[in-house]
Amino acid sequence: MVHGRAYAELRYGRYPAKGRKIGNLGTALEIAMSMTEPRSLSAATPSTSLKVTLPLLQEKKRNRTPITALTAYDYAMARLVDEASIDLVLVGDSLGMVMLGYDSTLPVTMDEMVIFTRAVRRGVRRALLAADMPYASYHVDVAEGVRNALRFVQEAGAEAVKVEGGRNRAELVQRLTDAEIPVIGHLGLTPQSLHRMGGYRVQGKSVLAAEQLIEDALALEAAGAVLMVLEGVPREVAARITEELTIPTIGIGAGPECDGQILVLHDLLNLTFAPAAKFVRRYADAATLVRNAVGGYRRDVETRSFPGDAESYHLPAEARASLEHARPRQPRKA
Repeated sequence: MVHGRAYAELRYGRYPAKGRKIGNLGTALEIAMSMTEPRSLSAATPSTSLKVTLPLLQEKKRNRTPITALTAYDYAMARLVDEASIDLVLVGDSLGMVMLGYDSTLPVTMDEMVIFTRAVRRGVRRALLAADMPYASYHVDVAEGVRNALRFVQEAGAEAVKVEGGRNRAELVQRLTDAEIPVIGHLGLTPQSLHRMGGYRVQGKSVLAAEQLIEDALALEAAGAVLMVLEGVPREVAARITEELTIPTIGIGAGPECDGQILVLHDLLNLTFAPAAKFVRRYADAATLVRNAVGGYRRDVETRSFPGDAESYHLPAEARASLEHARPRQPRKA
């Protein structure tokens, strides 16, 4: 997935109505300086401590209980997202844009993805953890794709991997499934196909394109995919795919009929430095919060109001008295 910065230039209009209808779609210094204490493996989240598994997500689809998903890229944010009882945490290759400052997801490497996934793994206890297979990590041949996916599981602790593409990825999905690696499919607007699509454009807007997406989804499910991300597709098409599949669908810019929803965390928090895309709802303004906090710190340092006595350490009274009465040392001669 890509985030709001990449979509900011887009204008989503009404979908064409041509063709036939698709459907109804004072402590020790080392302790005081520690920022955080590691969580116990048994630590409970605020609402539930039940570990999220793929069978649990499948049950949610059957019960029509919405699935919640978000991206995360580091330990601190992953821990906060997990403690909020989000079902699925995705280490998206969107980290290339929101964490590394790239213009697209294409430059992200396997080594970068593994490092970030390992960090997120340390913060996630309840949610199902998935990782994006980055560009060029599975495009050369299937065997290389399997090897890279195994790295996510073995080195980074991922519980599933996500791959972009339709029927052309069916063999890869089957091989990964045979290797006991759960696979999340990704259809519609697939950011790794940026150049072929000619930009970040809504997909499946014609009857033919919609039917191709449905066929791609069915092919990936038949190959063993366990979840399906639908990005940037008409609401009616996503609804039809959700109805056709037995596995859960997770939408982003695909309407409310999907079995679940995902957003890039930085979009949700206004940390993208660009106008939000049509499908983004911002729940907080972390950019303003951080700017105000950093500006306040700068002012306090410049006016010498920070640090104050409350943020300073002191000698014991006896040592302080001895130091105050000690004879000043003479400066050394050059």
